[in-house]
Amino acid sequence: MPWYIYHALKQLFPSGRFFSFFSLMSIMGVMLGVCVLIIVQSVMNGFGEGIRQRLTETQGDIRIRSSEVIYDWEAIMDRVLEQDAVIGASPFAEGVIMLQHQNRPQFPFVRGVDPWSEEEVVPLEKFLTLGNMEDFDDDGVFLGEGLAYALKAGPGSVVEVFTPLMLEALKQDEVLLPREFKVVGLFRTGSPQVDGNTMITTLRVMQELYGLEDGVHGIVLKLRPGQDAYEYSVDLEREVLRPGLDAVSWIESNQDFLFVIEQEKRVISFIIIFIILVASFSIAIALMMAVIRKTREIGLLVAMGGRPHQVAYSFCFQGFVIGFVGTGLGILMALICLHYRRGILSVYTDITNTQANFLGQYDVYEIPVHYLASDFITVTCFALVISTLAGLLPALRAARLKPADALRSE
Repeated sequence: MPWYIYHALKQLFPSGRFFSFFSLMSIMGVMLGVCVLIIVQSVMNGFGEGIRQRLTETQGDIRIRSSEVIYDWEAIMDRVLEQDAVIGASPFAEGVIMLQHQNRPQFPFVRGVDPWSEEEVVPLEKFLTLGNMEDFDDDGVFLGEGLAYALKAGPGSVVEVFTPLMLEALKQDEVLLPREFKVVGLFRTGSPQVDGNTMITTLRVMQELYGLEDGVHGIVLKLRPGQDAYEYSVDLEREVLRPGLDAVSWIESNQDFLFVIEQEKRVISFIIIFIILVASFSIAIALMMAVIRKTREIGLLVAMGGRPHQVAYSFCFQGFVIGFVGTGLGILMALICLHYRRGILSVYTDITNTQANFLGQYDVYEIPVHYLASDFITVTCFALVISTLAGLLPALRAARLKPADALRSE
């Protein structure tokens, strides 16, 4: 072992003590910074992953759409289902209607689906909180919980539907009475926008309400796990679909929302990085104090043949060891905190006499966590580099000491 590495370890681990006091404080600073950064990134990843999963479950992986009504959708579905990457496809029609219950009007988004093929693509039954798919027919509808609450409607209630087709009939002096439907169930996806503004009917009913005859507005696809939706949508549009049809992945449909989530993670991580930077100052101060206290010792080392750059290596290596130990302990502490997050949150709510029911507003009942190896690698490298650089200034000071001046130091 080179003497300067031995000297560095001796400074960090003095005889009779596990750590010097200054080194211990520096390690704790790095540990807390790394711990908080890993926790924040993992929790933000958890929320992001949950949102992405919910988007694919409610919207499907890819939607085939057109600016016009699609009448040859059955032939398109047959061609698409021949692709190895596609495991399910379902037609849909959608639009806006006026919905009324006991003189309470709402203007929700209505989606007509094929009950037999929809479950292969979008697991509608998974989101049902009341009712079941067996009762779903042309005379029944599902309402989002938020929409049902606004209408004061529930399973068994009868709602009236007014469509744009009625306005066209009025222009021709015809009168179309509103269509009545029975509410057969409620659903909750976890998205306030969807749950508070969506009604689901069968595809046949939606075709009648909008006068589509045998046409649909689009086809939603389910891809095999691991298949990149964006890349495949480009290939599908170029190689399989006829001109006039667009393949839009869920990533493209929600790119603004996903961008905001990613930026939130970056901004919060950027703010918390300053904790590690503050810890680097404590490392620099601790090593600078060591240089001042060990001035005569450094002079003696140089007088005995130690080269200035070797003395500098000694103090830089101390910064590296502090960063390495602090980072390891910080990651371990973060993993422990995240593993026991439910108990920690429970204790916090008991002590502060507050409630954590806000999570339920997002259909999340515990803090989500998703680990990414890239986050651990980035945080580890950043902490090690900053800790090592923190020892650079004290190292340069020690390397510049002249043996005669250092030995005369009091």
